[in-house]
Amino acid sequence: MSACHSNPATIFALSSGQGRAGVAVIRISGPRAKEVLERLAAPCPPPRRAAFRKIVDPATGELLDAALVLFFAGPASETGEDIAELQLHGSPAVVRSVFQALDGIAGCRMAEPGEFARRAFLNGKIDLTAAEGLADLIDAETDAQRRQALAQAGGAFSRLCDTWRQRLLEARALAEAAIDFSDESDVAADALTRARASVAPLLADIEQVRSGANRGEIVREGFQVVLAGAPNAGKSSLLNLLARRDVAIVSAEPGTTRDVIEVRLDLGGYAVVVADTAGLRNDGGAVEQEGMRRTKIRAGTADLVVWLADVQDPIWPTAELLTGSPPILYLANKSDLLPDARSALHDGATSATAIRISALTGEGVTDLVGKLTSVVEARVATAVNTGLPTRERHRRALSACVDALRSCLEPTNTEPEMIAEDLRRAADALGRITGRIDAEDVLGEIFGRFCIGK
Repeated sequence: MSACHSNPATIFALSSGQGRAGVAVIRISGPRAKEVLERLAAPCPPPRRAAFRKIVDPATGELLDAALVLFFAGPASETGEDIAELQLHGSPAVVRSVFQALDGIAGCRMAEPGEFARRAFLNGKIDLTAAEGLADLIDAETDAQRRQALAQAGGAFSRLCDTWRQRLLEARALAEAAIDFSDESDVAADALTRARASVAPLLADIEQVRSGANRGEIVREGFQVVLAGAPNAGKSSLLNLLARRDVAIVSAEPGTTRDVIEVRLDLGGYAVVVADTAGLRNDGGAVEQEGMRRTKIRAGTADLVVWLADVQDPIWPTAELLTGSPPILYLANKSDLLPDARSALHDGATSATAIRISALTGEGVTDLVGKLTSVVEARVATAVNTGLPTRERHRRALSACVDALRSCLEPTNTEPEMIAEDLRRAADALGRITGRIDAEDVLGEIFGRFCIGK
C-alpha cells in the first residue's frame, strides 16, 4: 500500500461483504475524496445525488466497471470528512482492480479496522458509546441484540450519562462556590448543603443502573446456561435436541463428556449459550475429575444451571456436587422410561417440582424452551430498549463514579476542597464512558473490533 502523503490520509475500504455479490460498496473518506472520485469517475455528482459513471484507472485509462457513485461533503457526512462511495458490480475481480487503482493515487491508502468510525468519533459525529453500539449492531445475531445495539448507537446510554454529568457539574459549581466564599461561613455552609442534597438522589439513580449493568452484557454476549447433573442423566442428548444437530457424543458409558461443549441458540430473540458439561459424581478417574472441576467452575458463573436427573432414580445437587448458589432449573429426564411416575421432586419439596422431559422423544422440551425463554426475558428484557451499560468498562466507570459520590457524602467529609475533588472524580468517570475525557486509552480497544470498511 502507498504511504500516507497527507495528514489525515484519504482512506478507502470495502464496506460491503467479502466475496462474490450483486453489489460491492467501496467507501473513500478524507480531504482528497472528491479529487479521487473525479479521477476515477468524472464528473463528480452534486452532494448526496447518485450518478451512473464509468470507473476508469486514472493511471492507464482502462475501464474497470460501470457503477453508481455518490459524494457527501464534510462535515455533513458520516465521518465528518468528504466521503465518496462507489457501488460496483460485486465480483472480486472488479473490487481488486478498483483497489489497485486507488492504491496508485498519492495520499490514498487502505483503511485500518474501525478507522471510518474512529474518524467519526474524532470529528464529533459519534461518542464512544455510540461507536460501541455500532460495532454491536454489526455483530448482532438476535433481535434483542439488534434492538439493544440500535438503542446504544442512537445515544440512549450516552444521553443518560450526559444528564448525570450535568447534574454533577451543577453540584460541583456549588462546592466551588463554597470554596470561593469560605470567609463567609453561612454562604459556604449553605452551598455545601445544597451540593450534597443534590448528590444523594443522583447517587441512587446511578447505583440503580449499575446494579443492572450485567443485563446489557448478557444481551450482547448471550445468556449463559449450564446443563449439569449426574453422569448419564441425558445432558448431551438434551443439548443435541436443543441444537437440532449432533454436537455432543451420547453414550451409555459414564463420564463420556470431559470438556465443556457450547451451542448458541436464539430463544425468543435472545442469544442463549447452552453448555454441556461433565457429569458430577463423587468418584471417577483423574481426567473425569478434571472435567467435573471445570463443570463446577462454569456452573458457578452461569446465569442459570439446568440440572438434569434420571426420573427413575433422581440425584439432585448437593453442596459437594454443586458449589455456590447459582439459579437452578430442575428437570426430571427420561420420562419415557417411567410414563406413569409422578414428577420427580427436589428433596421431596412439593414446591420444587421438576419439569418432566424426555430428551429421547422430545416430550416436555417445548415447555422447557418456553420456560427458558421466560427466564431469560425476565432477566434481561429491560436492557434491550433502554440506556443500560453493555460493557465491563462501563461498569468500571460507574463504580468509580459511585465510589467518589459516596466519599462526597461521608459525614466526616466537610472540607469544600475535598468535596469538590470527589465531584470532579465522579464527573470524570462519567466522561470516560462517552469519551469526553481520557478517550485515547480505550480507542484502540473499541475501534479495533470493527471490520476494515467500518
